[in-house]
Amino acid sequence: MRLDFAPDTTGIGRFYRLLTAVVVPRPIAWVSTVSAEGVDNLAPHSFFTVACVTPPIVQFTSVGRKDTLTNVEATGEFVVNLANQDNFAQVNATGTDFPPTTSEFDAVGLAREPSSKVKPFRVASSPAALECVLHSTVRLGDSTVVFGRVVHAAVAEEMFTDDLPGIELLRPLARLGRDEWGTVGEVLETTRIRHQDWPGHYRG
Repeated sequence: MRLDFAPDTTGIGRFYRLLTAVVVPRPIAWVSTVSAEGVDNLAPHSFFTVACVTPPIVQFTSVGRKDTLTNVEATGEFVVNLANQDNFAQVNATGTDFPPTTSEFDAVGLAREPSSKVKPFRVASSPAALECVLHSTVRLGDSTVVFGRVVHAAVAEEMFTDDLPGIELLRPLARLGRDEWGTVGEVLETTRIRHQDWPGHYRG
């Protein structure tokens, strides 16, 4: 037996909470920006993913009009910092609705690190950062999807296990439902089966 829900009868608030409890885990874009007035901003956004390979583009969603969106539209630049377990308290704290004149870096005690290609600072303690320039935005109802072209990636050397960063070293955080957060537990590894190798495939 299943319970059925419809957005128009469930209510948008409850349906939103249902969606975020079902679409899990969600990676976090810990986005740093700078305002037109020069104030550094840092905030977590849990609607985040890779949008394109060529060119490399990532996307995050601003639900409502937050300082991050205002800054990105004004300057055309942002940095996605990896939100990891070591920064758990600070990631959560930067979700506080500080006024635009307050820098979350200072409010929560995070060190800045200069970026290579864009003006917004990177989070010094984050193990990986994607420096982006604004590609485009798409307005969807009460939200805005921000697409950023990645112009530079910086990953701490100690995060690599061979030619790629290791998940057990990055230790990324994820958002779940309610006020829950997730960490990396058991990691499953397998290869994708090609059609020609599918069991019972006719090989002629």
